[in-house]
Amino acid sequence: MWTLVTVLVVAGGLTGAVLTRNSYDMDVRRVSIRHGGHTLNGVLATPKDGRERHGLVVYVHGDGPVDATHDDGYKPIWEANAKAGYASLSWDKPGVAGAPGDWLDQSMDDRADEVVAAIAWARARPDIDRDRIGLWGASQAGWVLPKVAAVTPVSFVIAVSPAINWLQQGRYNLLSELRADGASAARTQAEIARSDHTRRLLARHATFEEYVAAMGGDANGMTADRWGFISRNYTADATEDLRALRGVPVLLALAGHDTNVDVADTERGYRRVLDGGGALTVKRYPDAAHSLLKRSIEQSDLKTALTALFSPRSLFAAGFLDDQRQFLKDIGRGDSATP
Repeated sequence: MWTLVTVLVVAGGLTGAVLTRNSYDMDVRRVSIRHGGHTLNGVLATPKDGRERHGLVVYVHGDGPVDATHDDGYKPIWEANAKAGYASLSWDKPGVAGAPGDWLDQSMDDRADEVVAAIAWARARPDIDRDRIGLWGASQAGWVLPKVAAVTPVSFVIAVSPAINWLQQGRYNLLSELRADGASAARTQAEIARSDHTRRLLARHATFEEYVAAMGGDANGMTADRWGFISRNYTADATEDLRALRGVPVLLALAGHDTNVDVADTERGYRRVLDGGGALTVKRYPDAAHSLLKRSIEQSDLKTALTALFSPRSLFAAGFLDDQRQFLKDIGRGDSATP
């Protein structure tokens, strides 16, 4: 009996710890946004500060089937926004968590149109300050953020691990993973040759069946839907689009251990286009992986799961949450350049 009591007490204590650590100082509710005859299943997180109106951070996901909260991974960042007086808006990608559509059918322009519709929805709300709406985007969102800014005014942009050129990013990622695997020179050359062949197939608009045949029947994990998505987007390049962000306060967050994106190339690209306006802030996180989680945690699924349960705010690289909160506070005070 005492063993059972002990187990129940410990279990109760752990449950309480998990609930406490995963409770955030903000109100979170589901919202619906109409776009192109469809509904975006969204989540709006607002500060508990008693104010009637707040600025807003609109979230643009990276690659993959991401839901509105990114499996609750966004919540520590939303809380940092709330502490700065900003609400956060995000939504399930099409086809994710029961949302209509299929995100693999989208181009980067389609994704930008989605964000523009969400901003228009937010500007019509009485609890959102229409003059303080900005964007937060990670990784693949780097091709979406400037497209949005070219169409509708934004007050700021937070770009997390964004890439500049799709093909260059893909080659960097391939070589980084091969180095991490300790691949031989022969294997490296074979993988580069396969990648070059894939690029030639994309350039001549090959079908998925043609791709599989060209690869000797080995799709190597590629699916028809994924091939369609890549075919629509592989020419993406943000170089010219970044001009739309001139004069807009931009926080560029870069990881020290990014195997997905060449952060040095990204920083050069952003500085080349945006430095002259004085509105670019670059923050580097030496201990971070591509996701801006601590590399030591991200390398272990067990560490990631346990940290997410018992200390979710500790998942992120040191200073990452505080820097975003401070950036938003500075925008509110007018310490940064304005559009």
